[in-house]
Amino acid sequence: MTFKLPARLIGTLIAALIALTTFGAAPALADRDRDARIAATILGLAVVGKIIHDKNKKDKVVTKRYDDVRRHGYDNRRFQPKPLPRRVDTRLLPGNCLRSVQTRRGQVQMFEQRCLEQNYRFVNRLPRNCAQTIRTDRGHRAGYDARCLRQSGYRLARG
Repeated sequence: MTFKLPARLIGTLIAALIALTTFGAAPALADRDRDARIAATILGLAVVGKIIHDKNKKDKVVTKRYDDVRRHGYDNRRFQPKPLPRRVDTRLLPGNCLRSVQTRRGQVQMFEQRCLEQNYRFVNRLPRNCAQTIRTDRGHRAGYDARCLRQSGYRLARG
């Protein structure tokens, strides 16, 4: 059990002690030993006050408890990213949907339709003139031309 004194009480006590010591001192009769004792007492009270003040500061530190982590084994609060502002996230396309597809005419950069539908909320807002179906040796692939989308103001989301 610790004994705590508020900082205001300590300040009031020190001020009262200083005031009381000045009443009892007669300037003509004051001896050096008494002045030294008074100064040592004031200094000692100031040191004790500082120690108590620092102790109270340390006690105010708040520690967080993660009971949910112990109960469930994970902490959901850590893994929820901040949502992007609306004006930003409508024009950022997911980077994992960008594919380089080999055709007879060479490689084509495109965003696959199925991947965009799973990872991008605004597929219905993409320009229809950028939609394309490409024939490859593995069959037909539907998606959006990356160059056309870039010219329309869409960008690749980094990260």
